[in-house]
Amino acid sequence: MKKGMFITLEGVEGVGKTTNLDFIADYLTTAGKEVITTREPGGTNIAERIREILLQHDQESLGDESEVLLMFAARAQHLEQVIRPALESGKWVLCDRFTDATYAYQGGGRRVKEADIRWMEHFVQKGLSPDKTVLLDLSVELGLQRAANRSQPDRFESEQHAFFEQVREVYLNRAKAEPNRFCVIDASQCIESVQKNIRQHLDEILKNA
Repeated sequence: MKKGMFITLEGVEGVGKTTNLDFIADYLTTAGKEVITTREPGGTNIAERIREILLQHDQESLGDESEVLLMFAARAQHLEQVIRPALESGKWVLCDRFTDATYAYQGGGRRVKEADIRWMEHFVQKGLSPDKTVLLDLSVELGLQRAANRSQPDRFESEQHAFFEQVREVYLNRAKAEPNRFCVIDASQCIESVQKNIRQHLDEILKNA
């Protein structure tokens, strides 16, 4: 059986990942692909419990090393229980964030050494990485404005503007380094234009699948 394709969706706060994740899933399903949608951190019962620790405000401060270790602990569970089995059965996996987010948020935002993240990536993922990554790019100022209208900010959303500038910079640098994997979409456009651009990339992916 042909393995499925692993597609991830990335971006800073407020870029519209949830809306566009649903759009991509519907488009691929209409094209005849069996699609599962999932998210990180999360995707399994245990990983979702780790997500709660990572996102909630707490009286006890969470250290940067603890944060990145928890991210990869959740990812290991997610890969074992959901992502690998789905891909091996031929399903297409569409994931809201993956390891690029760890390089961006924990590497760029928290300043965890890239070499340490890379070691954990190899240890946990054993060579598995996304086939394609859709990066929704947006200025930090506009993204935070959009996110503020959505809900009470979680632990990450409460970070300062400079934190997210560093996150965005890492995302864009990774996209430049891997242009064949990344599809960079200008998320400042209206939703119709954003999804038109996404659709063009999806058509190319489907043609070559």
